[in-house]
Amino acid sequence: EGVAAEAVSLAGHLGLGKLICIYDDNRISIEGATDITFTEDVSIRFKAYGWHVLSVPDGNDVDAIEAALKAAKAETEKPTLIILRTFIAFGSPNKQGLADAHGAPLGVDEVRLTKRNLGCDEEECFCVLDDPLNVYRRCIEAGEAAETGWRECLQQYQERYPGLARDWQEALDGDLPAEWDADVPVFQPAEGPIATRAASGKVLNALAGRIPTLIGGSADLAPSNKTLIDNSHDFQKPAYSGRNIRFGVREHGMGAIMSGMILHRGVRPYGGTFFVFADYMRPAIRLAALMKQPVIYVFTHDSIAVGEDGPTHQPVEHLVSLRAIPDLTVLRPADATETAEAWRVAMRSTDEPVALILSRQKLPVLDRNVCGSAEGTARGAYILSDCDKTPEIILIGTGSEVHLALAAQEILKEKGIAARVVSMPSWELFEKNDAAYKDEVLPPSVTTRLAVEAGLPLGWERYVGRSDAIIGIDHFGASARGDVLMEKFGLTADNVVQRAMALLNR
Repeated sequence: EGVAAEAVSLAGHLGLGKLICIYDDNRISIEGATDITFTEDVSIRFKAYGWHVLSVPDGNDVDAIEAALKAAKAETEKPTLIILRTFIAFGSPNKQGLADAHGAPLGVDEVRLTKRNLGCDEEECFCVLDDPLNVYRRCIEAGEAAETGWRECLQQYQERYPGLARDWQEALDGDLPAEWDADVPVFQPAEGPIATRAASGKVLNALAGRIPTLIGGSADLAPSNKTLIDNSHDFQKPAYSGRNIRFGVREHGMGAIMSGMILHRGVRPYGGTFFVFADYMRPAIRLAALMKQPVIYVFTHDSIAVGEDGPTHQPVEHLVSLRAIPDLTVLRPADATETAEAWRVAMRSTDEPVALILSRQKLPVLDRNVCGSAEGTARGAYILSDCDKTPEIILIGTGSEVHLALAAQEILKEKGIAARVVSMPSWELFEKNDAAYKDEVLPPSVTTRLAVEAGLPLGWERYVGRSDAIIGIDHFGASARGDVLMEKFGLTADNVVQRAMALLNR
C-alpha cells in the first residue's frame, strides 16, 4: 500500500531499531502476478528509507528465517525489513503461485491433493503435522518460564520502588493521575478573543504538566495547530525521551502511528493537522474507531474562515464526513472555555477516539456568569442563552457560528421574538443522553428551529426537522479573507435573523 510509505519513511528517519517487518513476497495480487502493476525494487526503496534489508530466498527455510531474525535483532540503529520469498497456496499441485488462490478457497478436491502433497492424512479435517506442533508446544513452555521470571522481577521492583511501580501501572491501565486537570486555565472575557486552536494549545500544555504519558505532535503544522508541549523536546534519534513528535507531512502515517502507540499501552497520543487534511487520515481514523482506541485528533482551521488559502484548504464536507464514522466523537467548541471542556472529554474517553475541531480565527470568550455553564459540553449540547418565556424559536450552532446565534438572539429580542440559543459541540455526545435531557434542551413543543454551521448542512434535519431551517455552506472554491467569505455566504447574524423571521412567518 502506498500509504504505508509514510510510516516506513518516519521509522527510517527515527532509526527505530526494534522494529522488524517481514515482507511476504509471493508476487501475487488479486488480478494476477504483481508485475502487471508493480516492478519496483523493494529492497532498494527501503534502503533509501534508511532501513536494514535482509532477504530469505526460500520462505520454507526455517533456519534461514531464524538467522535473519537474529541479524535483525542485532541491528539496533535501523528498522529491519526481511523479504521472504514465498508461494501462495504452497503445496497445491494446480494452484500454487497462482492468483486463483488469493481470493477463493482451493476446493474439496484440491485440498485433498494438497494434503497428499504435504504428507498429511487426506481424510483428516484439520491437519497439523507433529514437527511444527511440537515446536509451538516448546514455545509455550519457554514463554511460561519467561513470564514467571518477569513477574518475579516486577514484584521486586514494586517492593523497592512502590511509587514508580504505581505510576507505571496507572500508565498501563490508562488511569489519569490525581488532579490531572487542576492546571487547566479558566478563560475570562476580559482577556479578549482567542482562537480555539490557541486555547487548545494552552490547555494541552496544562494537561501535559500533570499527565506525563501525554505525547504527540503534528503533521508539519505544530506552530499553527498549537500542538507543541513547551517544557519538552523532540522525540528524535538517538534520544527518544522527548514528547514532541515531528510526524512531518504524513497525515495518514500519523493517524496510524497514534493507534499503534495506544495499543502498546502506557502513552496517550494526540496528533494535529488542518481539518481539511482529515481526508488523508480517514482510513486511520476509521480503524481507531473500529478498535475503540481513545486517540485524540486536533484539527484546526475548521471552516471557510481559513481565508486566503482558498479552495484547497476549505473544509466544507468534513464535519459531516467525520460524524458519519461510527464510534468517533466529534467536538467543535464555541469558545476557549468549551475548548477546555472538550479536552476534558477527550482525556476521559476510554473507548472512542475524539476529534477536536478548532478555529483559526479569534472568538470571544463567553461570559459564563450570563451564559450557561460550559460543563454542558460533555453532554454534547446545552442551553447557552435562554429567553424569559417559552421560546418561539431555537437557534442551534457549533463553533464560531454560536456567536452569530447569540447576536441574532439579541436582535430578535428587540423585535419582540423570544429565542433560545443552544450550543451543540457534539452530536455524538448529545445522542448519548436520555430523552428527558434532550427534550429539556430541544423541547418537542418548539418545532421552529434554525441550525447555523459553516459546513455542509446535511444531517442537521434531525434536529431542526426541515432543510430550509439550516444555514450552512454546500460549496467551496472562493478565495478571500475569512470574514469576507463568511459574509458573502450568509454566515452573519443579520442573515440568521432574516432566516428566523422567515421561519416564523414574520
